[in-house]
Amino acid sequence: MPIIELTEVSKLYGFGDATAVALDEVSLTVESGEFVAVMGPSGSGKSTLMNIIGLLDRPTHGNYKLNGRKVERLRPSRQAKARRDTIGFVFQSFNLLPKLNVLDNVALPLTYKGMGRVKRQKRASEILDRVGLADREYFMPRQLSGGQTQRVAIARALINNPNIIIADEPTGNLDSASSRLVMELLSDVHKAGNTILMVTHNPELTRYASRVVFMHDGVIVADEQSTIGEVHQSLRRSMYFMPKTTEEDDLAGVSALMQAIPEKLTGKKKAAKDKKKPKNAKTKYKAGANAKKRGKKS
Repeated sequence: MPIIELTEVSKLYGFGDATAVALDEVSLTVESGEFVAVMGPSGSGKSTLMNIIGLLDRPTHGNYKLNGRKVERLRPSRQAKARRDTIGFVFQSFNLLPKLNVLDNVALPLTYKGMGRVKRQKRASEILDRVGLADREYFMPRQLSGGQTQRVAIARALINNPNIIIADEPTGNLDSASSRLVMELLSDVHKAGNTILMVTHNPELTRYASRVVFMHDGVIVADEQSTIGEVHQSLRRSMYFMPKTTEEDDLAGVSALMQAIPEKLTGKKKAAKDKKKPKNAKTKYKAGANAKKRGKKS
């Protein structure tokens, strides 16, 4: 049975002549355990589709089944519970609370479950260790890098053990190194059995997906299977003029998370500095000074 099933779903905004069609009779079925990348230009309806799937918005027309249950038949309180327990969200802008430390930000969803402080902080600590941030528990969001902040957001999305992760441009505000780190983490989450829906503009990120959906003007124009580890076939031509990645970036099976260990980076920088310094610099200086003295005496 599909975990997500949309049938001729439409979303309209406005009234009369000012009506705008965000989604136009979209039908989509997602099986449990898929990694679906959703692509398309700005205004194509990607985020609206994710908001409806994530129970943040309601369709104007059509049917939506989540785990076999019709969403429109659920009361608002039941929808909120389904959203809390079934779906985890990762946003481009992170959406962490600036006045809470990392541990409390991750534990926040458990507060709404009524879990005690000690239990929810223990659970949050375990999740932070899983994403490689055990040493940042008591940092404030402003003290983190972009990649670390997004990993905190992923940890918060995982805290309730959701079946579905919705990631809306999760690497949009990150540099290339942090993007690889975050995508490697999402890949690990997918391998653990989670269903992932990811909105992206970056063709390179389709190498993590098992399926690619293309949208345009509120309509799904293509829906194709993809091979994990390879950029989707129809996108390779559009990447012809994009900057080429290095051989190191493309090494199969190398986890970006493992490359983020501070000690290793520090070691590399130190080695680079040592190369620049001439060996036995003091000895050479003394030898030159002694030669000048001998010249003066003679």
